[in-house]
Amino acid sequence: MRSGQKLWQRAKNIIPGGNMLLSKRAEMFLPEQWPAYYSKAKGCKIWDLDGKEYIDMCIMGIGTNTLGYSHEEVDAAVMATVASGNMSTLNAAEEVYLAEKLIEIHPWADMARFARSGGEANAIAIRIARAASNKDKVAICGYHGWHDWYLAANLGDDNHLAGHLLPGLDPKGVPQNLKGSVFPFNYNDYDELENLVNTHDIGVIKMEVMRNQGPENDFLYKVRELATRRGIVLIFDECTSGFRQTFGGIHKMFGVEPDIAMFGKALGNGYAVTAIIGRREVMGAAQSTFISSTFWTERIGSTAALKTLEIMEREKSWEKITETGTEVTKRWKLLADKHGLSITTSGLPAITSFGFTGPNSLAYKTLITQEMLSRGYLASNLLFSSTAHTPEIIDGYFEALDPVFSLVKECEEGRDISTLLKGPVCHAGFKRLN
Repeated sequence: MRSGQKLWQRAKNIIPGGNMLLSKRAEMFLPEQWPAYYSKAKGCKIWDLDGKEYIDMCIMGIGTNTLGYSHEEVDAAVMATVASGNMSTLNAAEEVYLAEKLIEIHPWADMARFARSGGEANAIAIRIARAASNKDKVAICGYHGWHDWYLAANLGDDNHLAGHLLPGLDPKGVPQNLKGSVFPFNYNDYDELENLVNTHDIGVIKMEVMRNQGPENDFLYKVRELATRRGIVLIFDECTSGFRQTFGGIHKMFGVEPDIAMFGKALGNGYAVTAIIGRREVMGAAQSTFISSTFWTERIGSTAALKTLEIMEREKSWEKITETGTEVTKRWKLLADKHGLSITTSGLPAITSFGFTGPNSLAYKTLITQEMLSRGYLASNLLFSSTAHTPEIIDGYFEALDPVFSLVKECEEGRDISTLLKGPVCHAGFKRLN
């Protein structure tokens, strides 16, 4: 057992769940074998606590580092801020500059607020939208964080959020009186949304612009028209999708403008900053309620975001990571065809994933992670692309993956996969850790 695995065992005894983020739990990748902790990260490489080097062909900081880990220009801007002071009694001018930049990128927006995490940004957007609409009920499509307002969709029906990215989310601890305040609808199902609006007094529609599939039959246009016609505040959650396929929100690709949009993850290239932007008539409602937090005023986040946006705009990073993700997706399919395997692919080009069909899909995913780890890769069945993923890196990855797909084929032809796995099968979705 290596240092990271030993520390993970210690962590699970003193930190509920082991860490602060479900997506980084070792059991989500390779139970009892995943390195779990890092000592250094640069480009698309990570070093574990024992100094062993890996190439990250996986989640890249949960999609935060589209410019690669420890980008020199971003880090230099942050270190200059650290040297001159990150907090004070007075405000950071950078938050004004960042607000102006985001509004310049999205001319439909007039105002901005900032936070430091995606869950916070989602909660802020909901608070503002409810204040603006003067209504409580929300229709949602997609994943929007951990707060009470969102998990309220599962009160009285454990399956409500089953189709929204993470099945099995238990609303224990969420007040029962929030039941009936949030109503999920499925992407591209306009009739389902319209029925919710007609049945309930919906004041807010909150949705991801797209995740695993694009809009069909003018879906986004119809949602916008419905919201406008019924006086509903429309929120686009772009915490994940923002700055991956366009310079700004992916909604720009479709010409549909929300009333509020949120950005996170890629905005600060690994530094904590999220943004909520919106129309003046909606955002102004923030003044009629209470939304305030000390560390939303620290300066590192805004500084990192400004420098990240500058580099993105200069290098057109969204084009590069889209091209990389598209190439990886194509080569996954070609490799599967080579070995006579059936896979499905999904996601935005820059957040691409694949899956095997059949009852052994999770076991195959675990096998890939296990075998690729031994070859020096942090890999699973998905990739958050970054500009650090050069063609040479991609070529090396597929050279290592080829014999692993061959092993999967052997299992499909009768070899017992349990004889290949060195530990338990990885978890899927939310599962309690004891």
